[in-house]
Formats: sequence, structure tokens, C-alpha cells
Amino acid sequence: MKFYILTLFPEMIEEGLSHSIIKRGIDEGIIDIEAVNIRDFSKDKHKRVDDYPYGGGAGMVMQPQPIYDAYMSIKHKLSDNCPVIYMSPQGRTFTQDKAQELSALEDAVLLCGHYEGIDERIIEEIVTEEISIGDFILTGGELAAMTVVDAVSRLIPGVLNKEESHMNESFSDGLLEYPQYTRPPEFMGRRVPEVLLSGHHGNVEKWRREQSLKRTEKKRPDLLNK
Repeated sequence: MKFYILTLFPEMIEEGLSHSIIKRGIDEGIIDIEAVNIRDFSKDKHKRVDDYPYGGGAGMVMQPQPIYDAYMSIKHKLSDNCPVIYMSPQGRTFTQDKAQELSALEDAVLLCGHYEGIDERIIEEIVTEEISIGDFILTGGELAAMTVVDAVSRLIPGVLNKEESHMNESFSDGLLEYPQYTRPPEFMGRRVPEVLLSGHHGNVEKWRREQSLKRTEKKRPDLLNK
């Protein structure tokens, strides 16, 4: 899968996604990430990409022309059903189900806004959907875009070492994940539950299911209502 990220800060994207599991996925050719610098497409001699909003108000708005030209520079590479996703606090909240949906695609374009946002006409012209990672405001869309890339990439076959690695994680079945333990068997007077040391796989799976339900009821009861 290939991700195209339209951004004013490509170095932020490149550095943030060049480590750990995502880097391995890139090195093995399973995923690819191309950060497209919107500023490179400014026609202003100072490479300006923003201006004051019509009607007044605080802050600046990203102009449509540099964003549109940045998008057109990659359009010939995109698949027919490639979504153009604007990372926006006004979008639908990103979920594990959405990550799963995106992981089945060949490619995706993620548009990162800045300042007070982007000119509405560019949303009308090229954006197919808006996604939010939560009800809060960031200084730009880059962190949100990296969050989406990370969540989607690890669902693509081959990115994780074992295909089942993500199958029992939080939200994979609508519940929170069960508690995890590793060595030593006792730490600060707290012991690993005996069932996990028993070697009885049936009892272990039953315990994990029970713990997953209890943890979800305690921390996220709203998930059980679904």
C-alpha cells in the first residue's frame, strides 16, 4: 500500500515514520510513504501558501492553488478508488474499523492542514472524506496523518512478524485487550496469574476473554453497548 501525504512539513512525516515496525514495512517493500511538500507548488516568490481569511477573523488560511497543484502532481499515480482524506477535527472519528477498511486499499492520499485550516474550495474539489483522531485541536494535520498511517500499516499482511499479532488487540473484536505479563513471574510482590503459567490453552483463552470483558466494562462500557 502506498500513502501520499500532502504537507508543509515533509521532514516531520519522514522522520516520524522512519522507525520500528513502519520502517521495516517500508524496507521490505510492503508499504511506501511519499511526503509531498505543498510549499514547492506555491507560485509566490517567497513560497507563501497562506493568506488572511475573507470576512476577517484571527489566523491564516491555506490557499487552494498550492494544495491543488501538489495533488495534481501525483494524481497520475493514484488508483481509481484512491481516497483523498483531509485530516480535520470536523471529520468522522478514526476507528479500528476504519483502519481495517483503509488497509484493503492500494493507496490513499492524506491532506494535512495548518493555521486556521484550508480554503473550503479545495475540500469541495478534491477531498473525498474527512477524518479526525479526536475532539481536540492540533497545530497541524501531520501527527494525525502519521497516526492513521501507523494504524493502517500494521494491519497490512507482512508488516507485523506474525499474522495473528493484531488479532487479539484492543478493538479487534470490539473489546479492550486482556492484561499482558512477561518475566519475571513475580515483581514488587505481584505475581503473574497462575492460569497463564498453567500451560492449559483452553483455560488461558477463557481467562483472557473474561478479563477482556471485565476491562471493557470498567474502562469503556460504551463499547459493550455496541
